[in-house]
Amino acid sequence: VQLQASGGGLVQAGGSLRLSCAASGRTFSNYYMGWFRQAPGNEREFVAAISWSGSNTYYADSVKGRFTISRDNAKNTVYLQMNSLKPEDTADYYCAADQRPRNTRTAHEYLYWGQGTQVTVSS
Repeated sequence: VQLQASGGGLVQAGGSLRLSCAASGRTFSNYYMGWFRQAPGNEREFVAAISWSGSNTYYADSVKGRFTISRDNAKNTVYLQMNSLKPEDTADYYCAADQRPRNTRTAHEYLYWGQGTQVTVSS
């Protein structure tokens, strides 16, 4: 499956952004989808994940209550709505897909990855 992330940009602290990740090549609804981020000098970290139908969602503690992951299987797209952004949210954000990750919060469980989209939050 090919993944194309978009929607990153520069925003002031307290602002919002919505990231999108469009998938192609395979049946989208057969894949768990995840968002991860990586800041310079840091390891890639889990942000959020969503199950095949969207009935189950998972969040890192650092974004819970501020970020919302959702998916539209008819459009083969997963979204990450980011509200109340903080400077520490600054990172490259990556979407990932796997049919059955054993641990939705672990990057190496995801087989397919999109390119990053950069999010910069100014203070």
